[in-house]
Amino acid sequence: MPLPDAPSFSVERRAKLRSLFDRTCADPPSDIAAIIRDECKIDLATIYGGMSIAHPFGKASGQLSCTMPQVEDDLRAGLAFIVLKTVIAEDSSGAREMAAWTVRDTKMSVESRMSVRGEKGWTVTWTGRGWHGTLADYLVFFGDALRATRDSATVVVPSVKYHLPSHDEEFRRPEYEHTTRRLLDVWTNAGHEDAMVLEKDFSPTLAGDRRSEDKSAIIRWLQEVPGLIVSAGPGCVRLGVKVMNAVVDDEFQLTMLETLAGAEPTPAFLVVFNRLFDMDKGVAYGGGDLSDRNLRVLDLIRDRGLSLPPLSATGNICSGRMMIEYALRGCENGQLHTFFQLPRSEYTATGGNRTASALHTLLLHQQKGLVPWIWHLHEHDVIEEIDGELRFREVVVAGAGAGNV
Repeated sequence: MPLPDAPSFSVERRAKLRSLFDRTCADPPSDIAAIIRDECKIDLATIYGGMSIAHPFGKASGQLSCTMPQVEDDLRAGLAFIVLKTVIAEDSSGAREMAAWTVRDTKMSVESRMSVRGEKGWTVTWTGRGWHGTLADYLVFFGDALRATRDSATVVVPSVKYHLPSHDEEFRRPEYEHTTRRLLDVWTNAGHEDAMVLEKDFSPTLAGDRRSEDKSAIIRWLQEVPGLIVSAGPGCVRLGVKVMNAVVDDEFQLTMLETLAGAEPTPAFLVVFNRLFDMDKGVAYGGGDLSDRNLRVLDLIRDRGLSLPPLSATGNICSGRMMIEYALRGCENGQLHTFFQLPRSEYTATGGNRTASALHTLLLHQQKGLVPWIWHLHEHDVIEEIDGELRFREVVVAGAGAGNV
């Protein structure tokens, strides 16, 4: 269901967009989603991990979600959700089998990257991996972040890399149990009575590891890991699995998804899909090649009628238009990382912190923003008004039968 290069919508709506854009670009408000609903009659609310969020844009786990100043900036900007940096699981003695993933490197390189089909995009590379500190350090950070968001609509969740054994190894169950239970302690001590959303990160850097060469080992992970995590806190964990892009073909990508859909218990949601891996350079990367593959696999899912848990998109979400591409393939929200690090000249807002400037661009850019693309879908009969307003959630619902829009 290809989208055109630019949205088409009425002159009246174009004037309304320009007015809202001009009034908010110098100081993007944190309640911009509410303003859009009031003035544009567009409800951007959607779901992440079973929780209601104000709009579909959140921050993926990474170098931009590992300090409290970063979290506080995101709160001021009105970001919908924040997935904290991925912590490496430990047992009660502090031992961690995946300790090699605690490499510390905060220096990131933002680069322009041309995709195979000639699309100019962006990617960020760094040699670091997961949270470089201890689990105890991370628990303090998680607790501080939860307290900071107590009176906010922004959702904060932890991300964990648990032990993934080679084919002839056993899972380090004590790491699963100890790490999950300690995170749950922080969650409940912060006053939460509902289940804790937690993302299990299957990192793209595994593609450079010998484990990635064994398909049967990967299938075993996907079959058993959900149960190991959820059983550590029965009824208390709402698990999201961040699925890596395997270095093999699309068919195996589908096999991984089918395996997760059949796992016991089935994850509450899937994050599709983590970054690609450059075997020559030894680094993960994004850009147009990443979104091209992700969208291609999501098309295959729909074409084959596969039944999956709810989906959270990630991969080259650098515009509202790309969010629409993912939503039309069933994704309820989008996780971004690279887009928050672009040169300031790439953002529409002239004021506000970097997150606020990015969010303003994602929502209100005249050609690439989410608002004009929702209007485009309405005026091309893909979605309809409900009670006098348009709803982002209807884009997700419409995806299966949208056709050419």
